Amino acid sequence: MTDNSIHIIGGGLAGCEAAWVAANTGTAVTLHEMRPVVGTDAHQTDKLAELVCSNSFRSDDWECNAVGLLHAEMRAMGSLIMACGDASKTPAGGALAVDRDGFADMVTDRIAAHPLIKIERGEIGAPLADWRNVVVATGPLTSPALAAWVQNLTGEDELSFFDAIAPIVHFDSIDLSVAWKQSRYDKEGPGGEAAAYINCPLNREQYETFIDALLAGPKTEFKNWEHVPYFDGCLPMEVMAARGRDTPRYGPLKPVGLTNAHHPDERPHAVVQLRQDNALGTLWNMVGFQTKLKHAAQTDIFRTIPGLERAVFARLGGLHRNTFLNSPKVLDARLRLRADPRLRFAGQITGVEGYVESAAIGLLAGRFAAAEADGREPVAPPATTALGALLGHITGGHVEGAKRSFQPMNINYGLLPPMDPPKRAEGGKPFARGERGRAKKRLMSVRALADLDAWLTEAKADR
Repeated sequence: MTDNSIHIIGGGLAGCEAAWVAANTGTAVTLHEMRPVVGTDAHQTDKLAELVCSNSFRSDDWECNAVGLLHAEMRAMGSLIMACGDASKTPAGGALAVDRDGFADMVTDRIAAHPLIKIERGEIGAPLADWRNVVVATGPLTSPALAAWVQNLTGEDELSFFDAIAPIVHFDSIDLSVAWKQSRYDKEGPGGEAAAYINCPLNREQYETFIDALLAGPKTEFKNWEHVPYFDGCLPMEVMAARGRDTPRYGPLKPVGLTNAHHPDERPHAVVQLRQDNALGTLWNMVGFQTKLKHAAQTDIFRTIPGLERAVFARLGGLHRNTFLNSPKVLDARLRLRADPRLRFAGQITGVEGYVESAAIGLLAGRFAAAEADGREPVAPPATTALGALLGHITGGHVEGAKRSFQPMNINYGLLPPMDPPKRAEGGKPFARGERGRAKKRLMSVRALADLDAWLTEAKADR
């Protein structure tokens, strides 16, 4: 007999989002998660939607930040991930960060309580032949058996990259007589908190010593993995430093927008930031400090940072292997595998990068799968929306040519159709420096939300 329910393989953010949106249309869903029967190198629990890297969903500014716009669009579509993120948020300046355990608990409880979702634990090496509607949302840590099965179907060579995990520090081991709390430019976050980061200042000599140690420190080697390129949005700190000694100072260690509360007249050469990692505020993660340094070296090197001399680490950094499809070649415009259209793919394995982007593609895959189960033609969101632009990137918006031209990407305004920026600010005054660009982004965001609303209204009328 043919199984007409939707089978979703993978209980991460994308899989849970797909299951939620599909079940809410009235379609029965089976969510397959291999943990704890089979573990991974990065997960520590059996919870659904466990966050294994940062606890941040990044900027929540819908007007002038593309990921903030994506947040707003997903909220408008009833996103489970955004609802649980909002309910478990922690202070993070202008970003939306969550208590990672509270967030995973909430997602797990809501999925388990849904009457149309059944959770099955165990590894799926290949979808069964009678599963006619499948979403593969296994993410970057796809099991070897399933990865081999997909690779055999697609005929593509393996495409993979490294993702890295940042260390987490116990708050009471941070020296706040050296470090201080402040968000960059004192920007308030979703909860009104304007001092959401702990800042550790380095002068030039301290920075140079730190970079020397970072470059010289022993690294974990991966032998046959070493040919795989890193994703630029999640570079290990030592790889960043190897690209140029000042590269970290123009990235996560940039000293701008901050004033040392202990020495206001001294401008730091670089600043290491830590962001709250749990609701209690007892754990803080080192922003941008993904690393493949060996654990003993991490402890020694990171304790050279002013304010972290006596740091106690709840978790040290690490690396795990991520695998993604050459999606523009192997997937169609509705995320179906060209070689086997009963299969859809969702999440990071499709070539999006970031928690929110992964969940967003899960939301679309679940919506498309539910439409198909209901006998309707799936309709994609407009290309003028963040959701539509992200979908367009992974299903065709790449540079033609070499096989490796398609690379993982975060949502950004460059993926949306352009708009001409306004010539003048409100009242006809000239724009201040940088404000014209913000005004253009706001126009694109307003257009996106209006087009999304029209699309959702039309979709409801067609049902």
